[in-house]
Amino acid sequence: MLNSFGKFCRKLRIDKGELLKDMATRLGVTSSYLSAVENGKRNVPRNWIEKISAMYSLSPLDMKELERSFDESKKVVQLDFNGYSSEEKNDLLAFAREFKGLNEDDREKIKDILLKSKKRRD
Repeated sequence: MLNSFGKFCRKLRIDKGELLKDMATRLGVTSSYLSAVENGKRNVPRNWIEKISAMYSLSPLDMKELERSFDESKKVVQLDFNGYSSEEKNDLLAFAREFKGLNEDDREKIKDILLKSKKRRD
């Protein structure tokens, strides 16, 4: 099953008249590796965002869509705790552990809080 990144790449290949092996060659990987990335069996290498953008001369809108698909397809996320107190680190980790158990209403409340906070900073 294709992930968001895979769907983006497949559409891009179709639009450019390319096959999976063509894109894989341009990225310097095997077709099976690219397929595994598109199907969520491997993480999308971060440097692919810049490579794909340059190789296909993506518009700003397409670049934004590529970045969104990259973010949605991540299986693992690293957090930089540099500058956070022990209490803040513990809060972030507790949130991450409990996130799956939140219902939709609670997630919406948290999202609203984050958006309001972002607006105050901007």
